[in-house]
Amino acid sequence: MLLVLLMPMLLGALCNPGEAMTREEKRKLKDQVVEMFDHAYQNYMDHAYPADELMPLTCRGRVRGLEPSRGDVDDALGKFSLTLIDTLDTLVLLNKTTEFEAAVRKVLSDVRLDNDIVVSVFETNIRVLGGLLGGHSMAVMLKEGGQHMQWYQDELLHMAKDIGLRLLPAFNTSSGLPYPRVNLKHGVRGPETRTGTETDTCTACAGTMILEFAALSRFTGDPVFEAHARRALDFLWEKRQRNSNLVGTTINIHSGEWVRRDSGVGAGIDSYYEYLLKAYILLGDDQFLQRFNTHYASIMKYISQPPLLLDVHIHKPLLPARTWMDSLLAFFPGLQVLKGDIRPAIETHEMLYQVTKKHNFLPEAFTTDFRVHWAQHPLRPEFAESTYFLYKATGDPYYLEAGRTILDNLNRFARVPCGFAAMKDVRTGSHEDRMDSFFLAEMFKYLFLLFADVDEVPFDVEDYIFTTEAHFLPLSLSTTPHSSPITLNTTTDEELDDSNFDWTCPNTRLLFPDPAFPRNIREPIRSVVDKSCPRPAPYREPGMGRPPLRAQDFMANNPEHLELLRRMGVSLIHLKDGRVQLVQHATQAVSAVAAEDGVRFMQEMMELSSQQQKEQLPPRAIQIVSHPFFGRVVLTAGPAQFGIDLSKSITGVRGFVTVAEPYSGCSEITNGEYIQGQIALLQRGQCMFAEKARHIQKAGAIGGIVIDDNEGSSSDTAPLFQMAGDGRSTDDITLPLLFLFHKEGNILLESLKEYREVEVLLSDKARDRGVNTQETEEGCGGDATTPTSSEPLGLTEVTTTEQAEPGPPEETSPSEEATESDEGMSPPQEVGPGEDLTPTESLSAQAKEETDSETNDEPKQLPDSEKRRSVESLLADWQEDFEAFQQMERDEL
Repeated sequence: MLLVLLMPMLLGALCNPGEAMTREEKRKLKDQVVEMFDHAYQNYMDHAYPADELMPLTCRGRVRGLEPSRGDVDDALGKFSLTLIDTLDTLVLLNKTTEFEAAVRKVLSDVRLDNDIVVSVFETNIRVLGGLLGGHSMAVMLKEGGQHMQWYQDELLHMAKDIGLRLLPAFNTSSGLPYPRVNLKHGVRGPETRTGTETDTCTACAGTMILEFAALSRFTGDPVFEAHARRALDFLWEKRQRNSNLVGTTINIHSGEWVRRDSGVGAGIDSYYEYLLKAYILLGDDQFLQRFNTHYASIMKYISQPPLLLDVHIHKPLLPARTWMDSLLAFFPGLQVLKGDIRPAIETHEMLYQVTKKHNFLPEAFTTDFRVHWAQHPLRPEFAESTYFLYKATGDPYYLEAGRTILDNLNRFARVPCGFAAMKDVRTGSHEDRMDSFFLAEMFKYLFLLFADVDEVPFDVEDYIFTTEAHFLPLSLSTTPHSSPITLNTTTDEELDDSNFDWTCPNTRLLFPDPAFPRNIREPIRSVVDKSCPRPAPYREPGMGRPPLRAQDFMANNPEHLELLRRMGVSLIHLKDGRVQLVQHATQAVSAVAAEDGVRFMQEMMELSSQQQKEQLPPRAIQIVSHPFFGRVVLTAGPAQFGIDLSKSITGVRGFVTVAEPYSGCSEITNGEYIQGQIALLQRGQCMFAEKARHIQKAGAIGGIVIDDNEGSSSDTAPLFQMAGDGRSTDDITLPLLFLFHKEGNILLESLKEYREVEVLLSDKARDRGVNTQETEEGCGGDATTPTSSEPLGLTEVTTTEQAEPGPPEETSPSEEATESDEGMSPPQEVGPGEDLTPTESLSAQAKEETDSETNDEPKQLPDSEKRRSVESLLADWQEDFEAFQQMERDEL
């Protein structure tokens, strides 16, 4: 069926091949990479160090325990200046030797590794241990050069062994697979450790230790680290599914049973395959190559459906397990280059490039027809990694242009005054207050190497292997003598077919000097993404009848509706967790006919809940465009089901913001002379959204922004919802109305306090920030910066109960991973008193009971304790940043 879907797409017009990039163009792009690195690194050092990571929107460090928990993501933070350690060898590669020496001294003097904190074994290994080993490798190389680091006495290596010893207790399991978390001070399995009770770990988590642990053993002469990493790999190999030769995503660390049996090359498995091949390259052990080749043959047989890479079930590998792909698989074309399998690498990379041009960045997950599945993008480097390796293998300048696209999108959409901010939603261009350490550790390495000539790189990178975090480990470790022999598990000839094995070492140098080779492979794929077939409209069965109250008309705040529910035996219950539950007691209905109507109403409400998941509008963007913001601040906003459809507006609605009086907007506006021609700020609550819109429209406003009155609410932690009408026609409302949670709304209010005139742009997505960059056509034409897909927003949770005649239960599927959630499901959302949402939200959303009849018509004052840097203090940074953009634009011209 996939073949039928793709056939019409392959008939699209082909593109003309690009011309070779001049040496001067490459030099400018290389210099731009260095400037961008400086912007990110210096802002971390100025605003965040010694914290683990920079929060680029609020210009402060992220300290675990002081910021709201983000769940498993925070397990990478251990109060050990993570970003600085992760960046050490990047400084050397970018010819910043002086800064490297200063950074090493800071690590040695400031960083503690004995903190009483629970961290991820996987993340600490690849980021901290790998960062220290990469830094040690660079320090030794510089010292041997005779000009720098002459004082260095293996101090970073001593720290690496320290952190390695702190990770070792995690391997104390019967299988040899490590626990996923360890306490840096207390280890595992004690009451003070707060860990050691886990039973499951991901395959990549257990199988991505061998490079760092083997390097640590070879550097120090202590074989214990390499032995433990080998034992974990041996166990995973033994537990592979013998028929398909694939591994699952999650495994029980005690029994070895597969907990999740889906298999792919993305999240949960990715670096396991990477480390099998790279362990062979680094250590020279043929066994690792044997295992990799066995897995690789199965990947190409079952998972690879060029240009797609789709998860399958390990026991039934011909059965797809997903209809979407995650962005972590973008590393795989680079790994295929190391393997020497160039054709599928080119095909998959081209598909990823087209998705990138469609959405500006790779969404965290996207469907097989290239629509957004998860809209976040935390500035992952995997696509840049594969771009670099393919350029080295083919010499095709096309990949230099792909690298230029990455640079341009980072500067246009992710750059902020205090660094680079992750994308919360690639469809709107809204930001998330995070800049992960891997952005500095990996992204700038690959981009620098992509554009730099050999004489501009301070050492020969061919003498090193990249870890999965892009840290440099010297290939000379393969000849380092062992202090004691490493016991190897041998593989019998009966288990493996030697004819499948390529015994040559993978080649990272130029493989195909003829650029026509990759171009001929790319051309049939180029038009796949833009010409992907639209999804058919979901079919909805007609209702079983017409009850007195239709579910689509129901409003939880309407007394008449509540009375009709009562007559049908349906009661509305406010749960303690804030959700609203509908319960039907057929025996409490006023008649048998009313009871039957109640059953129909409940079933219709569940139908609407399911239908609503597919009909949600995408989020909108509120972009602050006035001085000193210049469009760099983008806030994620919820849409309305009435008023102007911003997705159909090319320019959006632009205007200055003014607080409406009364602030609730629930009565006639008293400051109409100030509202006229402006965008009105309103507070949520006390009346319906449509009523607020009508009042500000009557006063002459050109748009409105409703700010949540629930203090502390944020789009970081709660799903957006779409504001519905008031049960009657809303055709009279012709202005756009958007919704902001309290945290995002405070950004507007604080800006208004500092600057009397704040201008914003209401649109379906963010426009270019700071400069009027002319759109350039890439590939086959079409806007490379315009997201065209719209994915449904998550629905709030629905709870319905029929005690006399139960209706069909809602279907739910278990979450894929700790950081993943099923599409269309999300936590419950609050509803202010008297407000109207969609029918589904009226049923399912949280209802905030009205406890005070008094209304506050004035905006709340921001508390002094709020940890937000003053807008005034950011002015100099913004101005400097804007001037840098102007200079870059002049350079390009």
